[in-house]
Amino acid sequence: MDGLWMVPLLLFPLLMWTSTTFVFYFKKFFYVAWMMFLALLGIPLCLLKSGGRDIENMRIIRFMVIHVKYLLGLRIEVSGWEHLQTEGPYVIISNHQSSLDVLGLMEVLPDRCTTIAKKELVYAGTVGLICWLGGIVFINRKKTSDAKSIMADAAKTMLDEQIRLWVFPEGTRNQNGDLLPFKKGAFHLAVQAQVPIIPVVFSSYNNFYLRKEKQFRSGTIKLKILPKIETKGMTVDDVSSLSDKSFSLMRSAFLEISDSVTQSNGPSRH
Repeated sequence: MDGLWMVPLLLFPLLMWTSTTFVFYFKKFFYVAWMMFLALLGIPLCLLKSGGRDIENMRIIRFMVIHVKYLLGLRIEVSGWEHLQTEGPYVIISNHQSSLDVLGLMEVLPDRCTTIAKKELVYAGTVGLICWLGGIVFINRKKTSDAKSIMADAAKTMLDEQIRLWVFPEGTRNQNGDLLPFKKGAFHLAVQAQVPIIPVVFSSYNNFYLRKEKQFRSGTIKLKILPKIETKGMTVDDVSSLSDKSFSLMRSAFLEISDSVTQSNGPSRH
């Protein structure tokens, strides 16, 4: 009986070495648990710094999360940094593959920038609370009228408080090896506020993270920041063409950087 406690200690490295499914679930569990723990540590720091909900708390969140990629065996390579050296408010748009996007987002998150997220996130325990403290804008994706009014308020807030907003225009997670058609909210927001759009493209995670096949290996994420797209002088009539142009630019960049990651790492093993 005394030696029974040794069994899990011996089993753990064995399973990590031999079972890709075990590694997948362990890394997923560890990622969620560690983020919740970091949020628990970060909440009092945010309250001490700002006294409540404040976009400046995103600096604390960014600082606390920046190391997590190493724990998961991920490397993030960024190109196009110069395109984020833009003064004043702007809208960042990026593709959305999984909750791992947070790691890339925090890698390049500019000062005075927060995100737009689905309302359900606010109920995610300590993570939901720290997101609220970081000024994240929550929208109900099922209620289009609510989403539109929140976007209108967000445009006003952007200009009044000189903030930047990060939006995922696909509207939902997508890991099918391509981009989903863009929803128009981010483009209405940018046109209404007359601020530029800066596209940020994440390479495909398929070289290290395959949900259906239950694989989560070490790997590289390439982030490409594209030149800003001006919206000055545009009206509601230009929203569709602006969305189409952004989609085309981002899709080309996505296929290019995803292909280069696959070539440097070799194809995924299924």
